[in-house]
Amino acid sequence: MSLPASLSADTNNDFSDTYSPNYAPNYALVQSIDIIAPLGNNPRLYGQSAACNALSDIYAMGGQAYTAMNILSFSSCDTPLEVVREILQGALDKIEEAEAFSCGGHTLESKELRFGLSVTGFVPKKHFSQNKNLHAGDILLLTKPLGSGVLSTGIRGKWDHAEEAEKELFSHTTRLNKHVSKIIQEFQLEASTDITGFGLMGHSLEMAKASQKSIVFEYAQIPFMDYVLEYARNGLIPKRCYENKRFAAPFVHIGETVPELAATLCHDPQTSGGILLAVPPEKLDRVKLALENAGDCAYQIGRVTEKQEHFISLI
Repeated sequence: MSLPASLSADTNNDFSDTYSPNYAPNYALVQSIDIIAPLGNNPRLYGQSAACNALSDIYAMGGQAYTAMNILSFSSCDTPLEVVREILQGALDKIEEAEAFSCGGHTLESKELRFGLSVTGFVPKKHFSQNKNLHAGDILLLTKPLGSGVLSTGIRGKWDHAEEAEKELFSHTTRLNKHVSKIIQEFQLEASTDITGFGLMGHSLEMAKASQKSIVFEYAQIPFMDYVLEYARNGLIPKRCYENKRFAAPFVHIGETVPELAATLCHDPQTSGGILLAVPPEKLDRVKLALENAGDCAYQIGRVTEKQEHFISLI
């Protein structure tokens, strides 16, 4: 087995060259694992979303996935084998799109259906991004809108427009963050994180604490998927969202003009969410253009300051 063609031994950290067996001196091994509950009603798209979700940990560092192993728990008595096949095929679709190798996996007997991947990848030793290294003055870009937790709650409850909401949900969760990884390398970005189960606030709080800096978000600039606000106004907010909010509350300041609902939704647990990028001002225009040219979003939602009273402010 050889590395995907997109992994290069070249010391300039360009993943586009052909793999050389001498890659080892230039790359470090990274590993991650992530498993999620069913999302929506389409098993193949669920498998794709779970794969994208697991692969994002590698991409958030500016890395390239190499191998992936399936982890599936289900009730062999209650889950049709066709559903299992579709989940696994969906995951394989995205593993192949990621130019990685599927290496089998493991199944468990369980009352509840869960699926995910264990992923092994590589990052250049000379440069990889981390969920720290924020610098005062950095601009924060988000590459996907928020709200997958709310939408999945509404879809399970068969709320109004559930079919359209499911299409909206999967249009985001089945998109790989692989182009963002390449942009991290191209512009040598130092700080980034994927937005997943702890929501925007939880994952940005982790970055702020590790960097001993503060983050200021502008609530009016934070994007949400279609139907999210409608569902949330009707109370379709997952329990995990409130749990995230309680955990982060001591470290977060909410401005007086910020609607309570908007503040709550910033804690919505995401599945296969976007990457939050800290971009130096002098690189901002070029990074935004590169993201847009790759088909990704580049929502400018906040900035980094020196350490203030609170690690996070939403204004």
